Amino acid sequence: MNKLLEIKKERSEMETIVAIASLCIAVLAISFAAIFIRLSESDISPNATVFNRLWIATVALGLWNVIRAIYINFKPEKQPELQVYNSPYTIKNLVFLLGIGVAYFAFQSTWAWSLSHTSVAISTVLHNLAPVFTGLGAWLIFRQQFDRIFLMGMVLTLGGVVAIGLEDWQIATVKIEGDLAALISAIFYGGYILILEELRTRLNATIILMWSSLIGSAIVLPILLITQDKLFPSSWQGWLAVISLAIICQAVGQGLVAYSLNKLSASFVALFLVIDPVLSAIEAWIIFSERLSLLSWMAFAIVLLGIFITLYSKSIVKQN
Repeated sequence: MNKLLEIKKERSEMETIVAIASLCIAVLAISFAAIFIRLSESDISPNATVFNRLWIATVALGLWNVIRAIYINFKPEKQPELQVYNSPYTIKNLVFLLGIGVAYFAFQSTWAWSLSHTSVAISTVLHNLAPVFTGLGAWLIFRQQFDRIFLMGMVLTLGGVVAIGLEDWQIATVKIEGDLAALISAIFYGGYILILEELRTRLNATIILMWSSLIGSAIVLPILLITQDKLFPSSWQGWLAVISLAIICQAVGQGLVAYSLNKLSASFVALFLVIDPVLSAIEAWIIFSERLSLLSWMAFAIVLLGIFITLYSKSIVKQN
């Protein structure tokens, strides 16, 4: 019995390590979103950027799901754990899929709009306050409790995030509309991650991402037609930007986030994704020559220290 418990514990620890490694790759992929969005918006509008990101991702994820289904049908004995996903389209699941599609469209469109109305640093900082809203939602709705180590790491991490944009906030022209849109995107992002965590108990990650992308693109298309915005990029640079958004940031990045939520708590995942502004700021420094001072580098270290502290918390693992 002790041997069995030991094996089960080792397996659980390995699954946690794999989930955290997946999350590391995810945040690296997602960090390029701000750069690709900025490049795309030199050719098309923010809503058109979201539309192209989502429909391309829907096609890519749809093809992946078809290939996966064919593989499972030919080798069902090697994929027993996937059989729980055979009947995903219950009424409850469809409601959650609709909700996650709306939440995803809302946070992506408001964030894309904010990036064209304020700086990359400020927009990314406000957008990545999502852990506050995710944690609040988890506490109010699911009665999730957090230990002191997690709360200490969370406060330290968010303090570092605010410090990242502090200098830029002081020198930038005040653009309340862009800042407010970024904050609203954080609220929707927090809700998106909570719904994603709930769906992961019943659905495969790629199925969730495919349907959320499809629903999001269906929502934004009428808006584009009404406003008569240009639907598609007119240059190869624009196409490269939206395709990169769809494949790297959406399919790979968000897909791995969904995968990690099968083991990790939504609050920890949302907090871990705060590394995004660190990487985005460095990428903006390299690509757009946006200035990074000593304060910014110190803030990056604080963010990483906060994340490191939370790794010692029991709250990072999903509470079943």
